[in-house]
Amino acid sequence: MTITLQNCTLADLETLQEISIETFNETFKAHNSPENMSAYLETAFNLEQLEGELSNPSSQFFFVYYHDEVAGYLKVNTNDAQTEEMGNNSIEIERIYVKNKFQKLGIGQYLFNMAIEIAMDSGKKRIWLGVWEKNENAIAFYKKLGFIQTGEHSFYMGDEEQLDFIMTKTL
Repeated sequence: MTITLQNCTLADLETLQEISIETFNETFKAHNSPENMSAYLETAFNLEQLEGELSNPSSQFFFVYYHDEVAGYLKVNTNDAQTEEMGNNSIEIERIYVKNKFQKLGIGQYLFNMAIEIAMDSGKKRIWLGVWEKNENAIAFYKKLGFIQTGEHSFYMGDEEQLDFIMTKTL
């Protein structure tokens, strides 16, 4: 199995937008109205928004390749880029997405391991993420990796308020 990782840069902006939209659609389209999906995708993954995120020194994006094809991506946040105030000893996995056709190949685990490595190299004591309460596969995956639910927060998909579980792992 050939899995490689590459830092995303501003030169990768359009590829990042494409994979962001594709993987988000694959994961959530069946569970949300077309209007709410469209509103969210236009807000979260427009080029200006992604450029701002890529330019933030407290955020890092990585593409994962499987046999030279982009299979997914990882976004981690520290400091003020975290979507919740969790302190300077924490790192957030904001996005960890793998295309459907690359699921069950160990790529999600690979990206998770990379996030742990980044956290450890940065001296962080805790890693956390938000996961949609209805995403049972992801919740089971994170529990298997040692995360526990420590809270929750609202997440808006278009005009619909949804609930994300905050899951945390001490390193």
